[in-house]
Amino acid sequence: MTEAMTVEIELKFIATPEVAEQLSVRLAPWPNVHTAAQKLTNIYYETSENTLRGYDMGLRVRGYGDRYEMTLKTAGKTIGGLHQRPEFNVELKGADLDIRLLPPEVWPKGCDVDALQAALSPVFSTHFAREKWVVTYRSSEIEVALDQGEVKAGELSEPLYEIELELKSGSREDLLAFAQEITAEGGLRLGSLSKAARGYHLAKGNPQREIVPLGILKVAPKASVEQGMTDAFTFALRHWQANEEVWLQGDRKAQKTVLEAVELLRQIFVLFGGLVPRKASTELRAGLTALEEQLATPRLDAQKVCFSPLYLNTQLALTCWIATAGWRSFVNEKTQTKLNASFKRFADIMLGRAGAELKEAFDHVHHGGEYQDKYTRLVRQLLSFHVLSGAYPDEDVTQYLSGWQTLQQAIIQKQEAYIESTRKHAMDQPVFWLNGTH
Repeated sequence: MTEAMTVEIELKFIATPEVAEQLSVRLAPWPNVHTAAQKLTNIYYETSENTLRGYDMGLRVRGYGDRYEMTLKTAGKTIGGLHQRPEFNVELKGADLDIRLLPPEVWPKGCDVDALQAALSPVFSTHFAREKWVVTYRSSEIEVALDQGEVKAGELSEPLYEIELELKSGSREDLLAFAQEITAEGGLRLGSLSKAARGYHLAKGNPQREIVPLGILKVAPKASVEQGMTDAFTFALRHWQANEEVWLQGDRKAQKTVLEAVELLRQIFVLFGGLVPRKASTELRAGLTALEEQLATPRLDAQKVCFSPLYLNTQLALTCWIATAGWRSFVNEKTQTKLNASFKRFADIMLGRAGAELKEAFDHVHHGGEYQDKYTRLVRQLLSFHVLSGAYPDEDVTQYLSGWQTLQQAIIQKQEAYIESTRKHAMDQPVFWLNGTH
């Protein structure tokens, strides 16, 4: 029995069956070593109380040939489809689970390992063939794994076509650059949901996923402007990917929420535009602009859009930009000092500006057409509040925003009869942030 702890750095993609079939052709331009497909079965374990999920852990036993391995994945970080999670692997003599073989320090304080072992039972399984290539790209070695099979929970199942890129040696930058090369032709999307997340969803009876409303970004109390900015981009990307899953499952209303996430990303670039030079994100912003225009078209085919090159390349470029702090090489020492300053102070200043812009825009509106003209400004400033207001009590933020959101709905529905009263009500909302009167 051996145990090992590693930190995986990998990118996960969901592929169309056609792309899965042609993957070897896409990899042909680079030197690679191919390993034939091997059948794998993974059984995932959990308690009836979802104890492991509460610890942000996943536990499985993998069988391949006559070998078995137990893997515990612990809390990690996911940006887009870039997964970085510490995992512990232990070889087993048979298929039986035994968590007492894992290092004791992996468990949270106070965890009764024997009781946990007794409470664990199989929840779902994955069955797939895994084909591998080890590709030499620049100065890195990248393992490309193609998984084709199914996720199964009881009588329910869903097909599995996944491509994982795992960095074996070299740099994360090379991994991300290689991903951009092999995904250029489309037919792939970033996989923000792991096999385990999909299995748990099936185990619950595969309920219809619900649209995820845009919340308020919460950052660490003493975060720097740069940390706040990174958190803001990650927050918007998560909102995007959560609602992408809902849209792909058939809820047409989620297209609007995916559009909202793209609009939010564009607004975040505006908010931090005084600190990050435009040339640091030219291509990324161009992709977001093109995608926003496309998503504004009603009743799009979710499958076509989400597996298109524009959609994937924009999401992947954003993932790269966040993961590698792509702005740093464009920032001088003076600006870096500003980025190191307090996010809370920055947020207060920007909240003041957003509030002032709303008041200026709606101070005097002479006819209904003017409301339509000012609508875009209203939407953009309201999105700013979702990024900047996290330091204040939710009820204060919600109360302030509700006045402006009521006006927003009145404009959308062209409710001429009471649009003026909603404007006055919104204008009278007391500000909730510090220095709000300046």
